[in-house]
Amino acid sequence: MNATIARLTTSTLLGKRRVLLLFILPVLLLALAAVIRGVAGPDSVVGTPLLQAFALGTMVPLLGLIAGTGVIGPEIDEGSIVYILAKPVSRPIIIVTKLAIAAGCLLAFAAVPTFVAAVVVSGLDGGVALGFGVGTAIAGLTYSALFLLLAVLTRHAVVFGLVYALIWESFVGGFVPGAKTLSIQQWALAVADSVIKQDAIESVMSAGTALVLLVAVTVAATWFAGHRLRSLTLTETE
Repeated sequence: MNATIARLTTSTLLGKRRVLLLFILPVLLLALAAVIRGVAGPDSVVGTPLLQAFALGTMVPLLGLIAGTGVIGPEIDEGSIVYILAKPVSRPIIIVTKLAIAAGCLLAFAAVPTFVAAVVVSGLDGGVALGFGVGTAIAGLTYSALFLLLAVLTRHAVVFGLVYALIWESFVGGFVPGAKTLSIQQWALAVADSVIKQDAIESVMSAGTALVLLVAVTVAATWFAGHRLRSLTLTETE
């Protein structure tokens, strides 16, 4: 971690326009949770589909895209990344620092609101809130690493990321049986399912396998992003 880079990255990520985008989906999730609670009362059977489809299936990947690309994409596009690359800081440290900021953003804007929404719709019984809170936190870290890598690889990261988040994670990975095993959303659901004490969701694999896959993708994406940034010359960014 580098404190200076962390401070600059946080300032860039939480700019006026981007921070508004970060607030919209969590506020909508909490509003929907409040409506469900008002209509059906505390019921995990009714509330779980909202947490699974909207929170983990849509909100987390989209916020991961905003945060993961937002911590480095604008600097590459504007060319200001040259000032960071010119400093005596290793490229992997730059990537790890930016990933930490993105993951912290997902924790604040995705995991915490999901936990609160789960408490609203299902209460604290059965571990539903804790399960989805843990699942979204882990998924947020993996999405952040993946989209951070994408931002380093291409200047069209947002476009490719939207296709992945909206088509693969929200639709294909959520409904096509074979594709579920290759979905970060489904891996996170398996972890959440291991925490939840009641039969609220159905996972496609064991929590151990899912956790290994989540860690593997996070580590691989982080390493490759650091490697790509190391090979990125100042001329390429100008």
